[in-house]
Amino acid sequence: MIFNSIEFLIFSLLFFILWPLARIKNSSRWGFIVSASFVFYGWWDWRFLFLIIFSGMIDYLAGLSMVKYVKKKRLILFISLFANFGSLFIFKYSVFFATVTQDLFAFFDVRIYLINKIPEFALILPVGISFYTFQSLSYTIDIYRNRLAPTKNILHFFSYLSMFPQLVAGPIVRAKDLLIQLTRYKIPNYTERWNAIKLIIYGLFQKVVIADNLSYFIDSAYEGKSIYSGTLYWWFVAIAFSFQIYADFSGYSSIARGLAKFMGYHFKMNFDHPYLSTSMRMFWSRWHISLSTWFRDYVYIPLGGSQKGIAIGMVALTITMMLSGIWHGANYTFLIWAGLHTVYLTIERTTNYTGKLKNFSVILILIVFIQVTLAWVYFRASSIHEANTIIGYLFDFSDSNVHFINAYFDNLVFLFLAILIELTFYTYRKNKSKFQLYKKHQSNIDAVLLGCCIILIIFFRGEGAQFIYFQF
Repeated sequence: MIFNSIEFLIFSLLFFILWPLARIKNSSRWGFIVSASFVFYGWWDWRFLFLIIFSGMIDYLAGLSMVKYVKKKRLILFISLFANFGSLFIFKYSVFFATVTQDLFAFFDVRIYLINKIPEFALILPVGISFYTFQSLSYTIDIYRNRLAPTKNILHFFSYLSMFPQLVAGPIVRAKDLLIQLTRYKIPNYTERWNAIKLIIYGLFQKVVIADNLSYFIDSAYEGKSIYSGTLYWWFVAIAFSFQIYADFSGYSSIARGLAKFMGYHFKMNFDHPYLSTSMRMFWSRWHISLSTWFRDYVYIPLGGSQKGIAIGMVALTITMMLSGIWHGANYTFLIWAGLHTVYLTIERTTNYTGKLKNFSVILILIVFIQVTLAWVYFRASSIHEANTIIGYLFDFSDSNVHFINAYFDNLVFLFLAILIELTFYTYRKNKSKFQLYKKHQSNIDAVLLGCCIILIIFFRGEGAQFIYFQF
């Protein structure tokens, strides 16, 4: 069940019709959230409900046990980590590590065949497993660090872990932020409901109008179905994917935040116009914020971060980025993607060129965008060879048949629309004083803009592809 489907529209209407009755008491509120969320998740494959229940039960019991058996809390945390990472390994990384092992032995001319021995059930990737696993782990780790008290009510815990708006593609909500909210009976006021509507509609606009309309142009290029090639063509493809993945994932996060806000809960912002960043460090503080801060708090800082010298900081940065790459996908291409960002961040830290060019923000934004776009090539490509070939096209300055613009004009118009939106927001941030008319009539202008979004959603929606981050 995806947000841009008729099934979800019916599901959400039924949910919010019953929600005012269910939210009155804690027990009924938590039970209703869990039941609805299990229906939502089980819509893909009900069998994988047992996996999220297993993961949740381990961490629910681990949280209680760490308080009861303080001297054994390290062992209990290890059990939690082992169970969660074990599930991730079986369902997400078993094929990858089997492939890596086979490649390693093949390098020494030894042939082994491990992939054929992997159980068939482990070849199916449960939707959102990386998201709810990290969310569940943050609960036990924070209890271990004495930053959170465990909940004794199992429905309270599972309403946090499985809440449907963010269950399959984030944002990764921390237990310390949501558990306390779930204990309150809150009716959103008019402003909160209006903001929720804006988030949902704009999120749908980003997904079905921008991202889905770009998908055909991008997929035809990466799947070898296009007759066009050349440097200009591939730069259009690479830039289009940069905006597709941004609109797709940011759109999902906005819808999730809007649905939660309609329920009376607050999820933190997950994207903050990352392509307007003037440094790679700023980019990672604005892109997929919930995951970036998760790795910062639970990996980078515990490894020493930037507090123990440049050498340790570089090691911590490299490990953190490599783990981020593996988190995104079991493929060599994601390691290259993470490696490129490690190089970008290392150069930026050691040279401080962003500080020296701080008065040239437009140039810095272009530098960051080009860096990110080049890395996205490896993120999108199915193999390193394919990505290297595309990078070669980007820089061999070969001629392009510009007729591809006419052939894909219906798709590319939405790329220009996405760029225009970002440029407008950049202008607004730099010159807020010149937008007095907007501030004076903000509600009316927002209503008109949302009306335009709805019209575009209805009449100019794309092919309705699944959200990109569902594969993670």
